[in-house]
Amino acid sequence: MIILKGRRVTKSIEPVTEFTILDLALKAEMDWGFSCMRGTCSRCRCQVSEGMEHLNAPTDEELDNLEPEELEQGFRLGCQAKVKSEGAIAVAHKPYF
Repeated sequence: MIILKGRRVTKSIEPVTEFTILDLALKAEMDWGFSCMRGTCSRCRCQVSEGMEHLNAPTDEELDNLEPEELEQGFRLGCQAKVKSEGAIAVAHKPYF
């Protein structure tokens, strides 16, 4: 199960392997901001509080757009973080603006 916490709504949904956090949020009709879906705008920035081991490693786009401290704190870009395996994942949308 994946718990997605948007700005106003929280939903629990089934994760889909190879879908990004942003894909899942849009599929669940969440209030999840984004602009580009390429990892350049950082509007889909989110914080993973549980289940990081079920996601892919940070992409080059994330390494370019997130500070090392943010990555250590569990921040990812929703458009880049893909579900790689089943398991419990908890994510909160945390845009910069």
